[in-house]
Amino acid sequence: MSPRQGRLRRLRGGVWWRADEGRVTAFVVVLMTGILALAGLGLDGGLALAAKVRAVGQAESAARAGAQAIDLAAYRATGRLVLVPDVAVAAARTQLAAAGAEGEVSLRDGGVVVRVTATHVPRLLGLAGITELTVSGEARAAPQGGVGAADP
Repeated sequence: MSPRQGRLRRLRGGVWWRADEGRVTAFVVVLMTGILALAGLGLDGGLALAAKVRAVGQAESAARAGAQAIDLAAYRATGRLVLVPDVAVAAARTQLAAAGAEGEVSLRDGGVVVRVTATHVPRLLGLAGITELTVSGEARAAPQGGVGAADP
């Protein structure tokens, strides 16, 4: 090391790593990008999971409301639980509207099937170009007779 280099080193504070200023910046940028991506996956993934749980709950609630539309005359005459189709669908849709959800209601195999679809707008993943996440929940409910097993 020349005397001039020794003097420059002392002038800079005598710390050897100060000569590498700026080289760490690229590493920090890459590291912070990775940390933000992981934080985005954790935060937005959790919020999307919560939106899915909410959609399933709304679908279950609407399906139960629809499954209560029993044709009482048919039940008293035959002893079989039969839904009134129009009333069951209307009750499920009313429950969805009350919950502020959008979904599809159908009748299948003597029960009410409800599928709720919701979108979640990500907070951190939007920085990576992901503008929305779509989640859905589906539930089926059928009328039950008594506390025991379901009627055939």
